[in-house]
Amino acid sequence: MAGHSRWANIQHRKGRQDAKRGKIFTRLIREVTVAARLGGGEPGANPRLRLALEKARAENLPGDNIQRAIQRGTGSLEGAAYEEIRYEGYGAAGAAVMVDCLTDNRTRTVAEVRHAFSKNGGHLGSDGSVAFLFKHCGQFVFAPGTSEDRVMEAALEAGAEDVLTNEDGSIEVICAPADFERVKAGLEKAGMSPGLAEITMKPATEVALAGEDAAKMRRLLEALESLDDVQEVYTTAALGEA
Repeated sequence: MAGHSRWANIQHRKGRQDAKRGKIFTRLIREVTVAARLGGGEPGANPRLRLALEKARAENLPGDNIQRAIQRGTGSLEGAAYEEIRYEGYGAAGAAVMVDCLTDNRTRTVAEVRHAFSKNGGHLGSDGSVAFLFKHCGQFVFAPGTSEDRVMEAALEAGAEDVLTNEDGSIEVICAPADFERVKAGLEKAGMSPGLAEITMKPATEVALAGEDAAKMRRLLEALESLDDVQEVYTTAALGEA
């Protein structure tokens, strides 16, 4: 058994993502652009681009926007040159926070991220200060009540590294990032539909927060996720009720 409120934390996260829906097209376009720049514009030979396109289509990003983003990434169309930057820091009760950004202005981005931390009871750390607390992996999470045996059989057959049953009854499947598409296809073939499927930075251990600490952390996460240059925010905080 692992975790204590995995499903609740996923619902909190989805709620924050829904709240920032107006910015999601911009973030998807940036990710497609950078994926094409780093790995080329052919999805069949670029796993990161394939995943970015899948997310873009799931959010109904228009095809013309997708094509222009790929063209900017490959250099056949002019556009802003984005770079990837990761910031690391701490929030309430010392919970770790990692912030992945795509920006065309590093000075602006670090100022905005630093302000979000300081305004909401956290502080920036140095490079590498919290990264060791997270594991880069593919993650699938199934709602409480899902058959553990079915998930385990399909996941392990597809090449997953581990299957975890959380205290709240949700089930997690963990795989290497390179195996994400294969495991996803295997779960789909078995008729399994996860509530969450992504390549992520999964916390190795979690810090349980409740009350005012949980409220402070939510405010910090919301402030960071509202920034235009922020793509993803990861934390070791497991949030209880505020």
